[in-house]
Amino acid sequence: MQNHGPLIISLDVSTRAALFSFIEQFSPDEKLTIKIGMELFYGEGPRIVRDLLNRGYDVFLDLKLHDIPNTVKNGMKQIGKLGVAFTTVHALGGSAMINQAKQGLIEGAEEAGVQPPKLLAVTELTSITPEGLANEQNSKLSMVDQVVSLANLAKQSGADGVITSPLEVEALRAAVGDDFWYVTPGIRPKDFPKDDQSRTATPAEAATVGSSTLVVGRPIINANDSVATYHKMLEEWQNANR
Repeated sequence: MQNHGPLIISLDVSTRAALFSFIEQFSPDEKLTIKIGMELFYGEGPRIVRDLLNRGYDVFLDLKLHDIPNTVKNGMKQIGKLGVAFTTVHALGGSAMINQAKQGLIEGAEEAGVQPPKLLAVTELTSITPEGLANEQNSKLSMVDQVVSLANLAKQSGADGVITSPLEVEALRAAVGDDFWYVTPGIRPKDFPKDDQSRTATPAEAATVGSSTLVVGRPIINANDSVATYHKMLEEWQNANR
Protein backbone atom coordinates (compact mmCIF):
# COMPACT_ATOMS: atom_id res chain seq x y z
CA MET A 1 0.00 0.00 0.00
CA GLN A 2 1.42 3.35 -1.03
CA ASN A 3 1.50 6.24 1.45
CA HIS A 4 0.19 9.58 0.23
CA GLY A 5 1.03 12.45 2.52
CA PRO A 6 0.97 16.23 2.44
CA LEU A 7 2.84 18.80 0.41
CA ILE A 8 5.14 20.12 3.14
CA ILE A 9 6.29 23.74 3.08
CA SER A 10 9.96 24.03 4.03
CA LEU A 11 10.36 27.29 5.95
CA ASP A 12 14.10 27.77 6.23
CA VAL A 13 13.89 31.16 7.91
CA SER A 14 15.94 32.47 10.80
CA THR A 15 13.38 34.13 13.09
CA ARG A 16 10.00 33.58 14.65
CA ALA A 17 8.79 36.82 13.09
CA ALA A 18 9.72 35.67 9.59
CA LEU A 19 8.04 32.30 10.17
CA PHE A 20 4.70 33.68 11.26
CA SER A 21 4.79 36.54 8.77
CA PHE A 22 4.87 33.92 6.04
CA ILE A 23 2.29 31.59 7.60
CA GLU A 24 -0.17 34.39 8.25
CA GLN A 25 -0.57 34.87 4.50
CA PHE A 26 -2.68 31.70 4.61
CA SER A 27 -6.20 31.25 5.96
CA PRO A 28 -6.17 30.16 9.64
CA ASP A 29 -8.22 27.14 8.54
CA GLU A 30 -5.56 25.97 6.10
CA LYS A 31 -4.18 22.62 7.26
CA LEU A 32 -0.49 23.15 6.59
CA THR A 33 2.47 20.93 7.34
CA ILE A 34 5.53 23.06 8.06
CA LYS A 35 9.13 21.87 7.94
CA ILE A 36 11.56 23.70 10.15
CA GLY A 37 15.23 22.93 10.30
CA MET A 38 18.45 23.79 12.03
CA GLU A 39 18.48 27.53 11.41
CA LEU A 40 15.15 28.29 13.06
CA PHE A 41 15.27 25.57 15.72
CA TYR A 42 18.74 26.51 16.89
CA GLY A 43 17.69 30.13 17.08
CA GLU A 44 14.27 29.76 18.70
CA GLY A 45 14.37 26.37 20.43
CA PRO A 46 11.54 23.90 21.09
CA ARG A 47 9.09 26.70 21.87
CA ILE A 48 8.71 27.47 18.17
CA VAL A 49 7.59 23.89 17.56
CA ARG A 50 5.04 24.06 20.36
CA ASP A 51 3.71 27.36 19.04
CA LEU A 52 3.13 25.86 15.60
CA LEU A 53 1.45 22.78 17.06
CA ASN A 54 -0.77 24.91 19.28
CA ARG A 55 -1.97 26.77 16.18
CA GLY A 56 -3.03 23.49 14.61
CA TYR A 57 -0.20 22.96 12.15
CA ASP A 58 1.65 19.70 11.64
CA VAL A 59 5.42 19.97 11.99
CA PHE A 60 8.29 18.23 10.28
CA LEU A 61 11.33 18.85 12.52
CA ASP A 62 14.30 18.28 10.23
CA LEU A 63 17.48 18.17 12.32
CA LYS A 64 19.17 15.18 10.64
CA LEU A 65 20.68 13.69 13.79
CA HIS A 66 23.95 11.83 13.24
CA ASP A 67 25.97 10.77 16.30
CA ILE A 68 26.68 7.72 18.42
CA PRO A 69 23.54 5.66 19.13
CA ASN A 70 23.02 6.63 22.77
CA THR A 71 23.39 10.34 22.07
CA VAL A 72 20.89 10.15 19.22
CA LYS A 73 18.45 8.15 21.33
CA ASN A 74 18.47 10.76 24.09
CA GLY A 75 18.03 13.57 21.59
CA MET A 76 15.14 11.75 19.96
CA LYS A 77 13.44 11.25 23.33
CA GLN A 78 13.17 15.03 23.57
CA ILE A 79 11.87 15.30 20.00
CA GLY A 80 9.39 12.48 20.66
CA LYS A 81 7.84 14.49 23.49
CA LEU A 82 7.02 17.43 21.23
CA GLY A 83 4.31 15.78 19.13
CA VAL A 84 5.77 16.52 15.69
CA ALA A 85 4.71 14.48 12.65
CA PHE A 86 8.13 13.77 11.09
CA THR A 87 11.78 13.96 12.05
CA THR A 88 15.08 12.85 10.55
CA VAL A 89 18.39 11.05 11.00
CA HIS A 90 21.22 10.35 8.56
CA ALA A 91 21.11 6.77 7.28
CA LEU A 92 24.91 6.85 7.09
CA GLY A 93 24.87 6.79 10.91
CA GLY A 94 24.27 3.04 10.71
CA SER A 95 21.78 0.45 11.91
CA ALA A 96 22.38 0.80 15.66
CA MET A 97 21.97 4.57 15.52
CA ILE A 98 18.74 4.38 13.51
CA ASN A 99 17.32 1.73 15.82
CA GLN A 100 18.11 3.78 18.91
CA ALA A 101 16.64 6.89 17.28
CA LYS A 102 13.37 5.02 16.84
CA GLN A 103 13.41 3.78 20.43
CA GLY A 104 14.04 7.28 21.70
CA LEU A 105 11.08 8.65 19.74
CA ILE A 106 8.79 5.94 21.09
CA GLU A 107 9.90 6.45 24.69
CA GLY A 108 9.60 10.22 24.51
CA ALA A 109 6.16 10.09 22.89
CA GLU A 110 4.91 7.61 25.49
CA GLU A 111 6.08 9.89 28.31
CA ALA A 112 4.25 12.85 26.76
CA GLY A 113 1.13 10.92 25.73
CA VAL A 114 1.47 11.80 22.04
CA GLN A 115 1.94 9.85 18.83
CA PRO A 116 5.60 9.24 17.94
CA PRO A 117 6.85 11.01 14.83
CA LYS A 118 7.59 9.12 11.66
CA LEU A 119 11.34 8.59 11.54
CA LEU A 120 12.79 9.43 8.14
CA ALA A 121 16.36 8.58 7.20
CA VAL A 122 18.31 10.85 4.87
CA THR A 123 19.99 8.75 2.19
CA GLU A 124 22.05 11.05 -0.02
CA LEU A 125 21.40 14.79 0.09
CA THR A 126 19.88 16.16 -3.12
CA SER A 127 22.94 18.41 -3.44
CA ILE A 128 25.21 15.37 -3.84
CA THR A 129 26.10 14.59 -7.44
CA PRO A 130 27.26 11.20 -8.77
CA GLU A 131 30.75 12.71 -9.06
CA GLY A 132 30.66 13.78 -5.41
CA LEU A 133 29.49 10.33 -4.38
CA ALA A 134 32.39 8.69 -6.22
CA ASN A 135 35.18 11.16 -5.57
CA GLU A 136 34.34 12.59 -2.13
CA GLN A 137 32.51 9.73 -0.42
CA ASN A 138 34.61 7.13 -2.24
CA SER A 139 31.55 5.02 -2.96
CA LYS A 140 31.88 2.35 -5.61
CA LEU A 141 28.08 2.19 -5.96
CA SER A 142 26.02 4.18 -8.41
CA MET A 143 23.78 6.85 -6.91
CA VAL A 144 20.69 4.67 -7.25
CA ASP A 145 22.39 1.62 -5.74
CA GLN A 146 23.76 3.71 -2.87
CA VAL A 147 20.35 5.16 -2.08
CA VAL A 148 18.66 1.74 -2.28
CA SER A 149 21.29 0.25 0.02
CA LEU A 150 20.82 3.01 2.61
CA ALA A 151 17.03 2.78 2.38
CA ASN A 152 17.06 -0.97 2.99
CA LEU A 153 19.35 -0.43 5.98
CA ALA A 154 16.99 2.24 7.35
CA LYS A 155 13.90 0.07 6.94
CA GLN A 156 15.54 -2.93 8.57
CA SER A 157 16.60 -0.70 11.48
CA GLY A 158 13.12 0.62 12.24
CA ALA A 159 12.81 3.83 10.20
CA ASP A 160 9.41 4.64 8.69
CA GLY A 161 10.78 6.07 5.47
CA VAL A 162 13.54 7.94 3.74
CA ILE A 163 14.27 11.38 2.40
CA THR A 164 15.28 10.87 -1.20
CA SER A 165 15.47 12.53 -4.56
CA PRO A 166 12.43 11.85 -6.76
CA LEU A 167 14.81 10.39 -9.32
CA GLU A 168 15.41 7.34 -7.10
CA VAL A 169 11.83 6.66 -5.95
CA GLU A 170 10.91 4.09 -8.60
CA ALA A 171 14.02 2.03 -7.86
CA LEU A 172 13.35 2.34 -4.13
CA ARG A 173 9.76 1.14 -4.38
CA ALA A 174 10.91 -1.86 -6.42
CA ALA A 175 13.74 -2.74 -4.01
CA VAL A 176 12.40 -1.67 -0.61
CA GLY A 177 8.60 -1.95 -0.99
CA ASP A 178 5.46 0.15 -0.84
CA ASP A 179 5.07 -0.06 2.96
CA PHE A 180 7.57 2.74 3.47
CA TRP A 181 7.54 6.54 3.11
CA TYR A 182 9.46 8.16 0.25
CA VAL A 183 9.65 11.84 1.11
CA THR A 184 11.08 13.94 -1.67
CA PRO A 185 12.62 17.42 -1.53
CA GLY A 186 13.97 19.12 -4.65
CA ILE A 187 10.44 19.73 -5.97
CA ARG A 188 10.24 22.55 -8.48
CA PRO A 189 7.51 23.89 -10.80
CA LYS A 190 8.31 23.50 -14.47
CA ASP A 191 11.01 25.98 -15.63
CA PHE A 192 11.92 26.95 -12.02
CA PRO A 193 15.72 27.17 -11.39
CA LYS A 194 17.30 24.18 -9.65
CA ASP A 195 19.30 26.43 -7.28
CA ASP A 196 21.68 24.13 -5.35
CA GLN A 197 19.49 21.05 -5.87
CA SER A 198 20.94 18.78 -8.55
CA ARG A 199 18.20 16.10 -8.63
CA THR A 200 14.75 17.68 -8.97
CA ALA A 201 11.21 17.02 -10.28
CA THR A 202 7.84 18.73 -10.65
CA PRO A 203 4.96 17.72 -8.33
CA ALA A 204 3.33 15.70 -11.11
CA GLU A 205 6.59 13.93 -11.97
CA ALA A 206 7.15 13.09 -8.30
CA ALA A 207 3.63 11.69 -8.01
CA THR A 208 4.08 9.62 -11.15
CA VAL A 209 7.23 7.93 -9.86
CA GLY A 210 5.60 7.20 -6.48
CA SER A 211 6.74 9.86 -4.00
CA SER A 212 4.79 9.64 -0.73
CA THR A 213 5.16 13.26 0.36
CA LEU A 214 6.71 16.37 -1.16
CA VAL A 215 8.86 19.05 0.46
CA VAL A 216 8.85 22.46 -1.23
CA GLY A 217 10.72 25.54 -0.05
CA ARG A 218 12.02 28.35 -2.22
CA PRO A 219 9.50 27.97 -5.09
CA ILE A 220 6.74 28.81 -2.60
CA ILE A 221 8.59 31.14 -0.24
CA ASN A 222 10.06 33.29 -3.03
CA ALA A 223 6.95 33.40 -5.20
CA ASN A 224 5.18 36.70 -5.82
CA ASP A 225 2.02 35.03 -4.49
CA SER A 226 3.06 32.26 -2.10
CA VAL A 227 -0.48 31.15 -1.30
CA ALA A 228 -1.45 30.80 -4.96
CA THR A 229 1.79 28.97 -5.77
CA TYR A 230 1.25 26.56 -2.87
CA HIS A 231 -2.30 25.79 -4.00
CA LYS A 232 -1.23 25.33 -7.61
CA MET A 233 1.51 22.88 -6.64
CA LEU A 234 -0.79 21.11 -4.17
CA GLU A 235 -3.45 20.70 -6.85
CA GLU A 236 -0.89 19.31 -9.28
CA TRP A 237 0.33 16.88 -6.62
CA GLN A 238 -3.16 15.74 -5.61
CA ASN A 239 -4.51 15.42 -9.14
CA ALA A 240 -1.52 13.34 -10.24
CA ASN A 241 -2.09 11.01 -7.29
CA ARG A 242 -5.68 10.18 -8.30
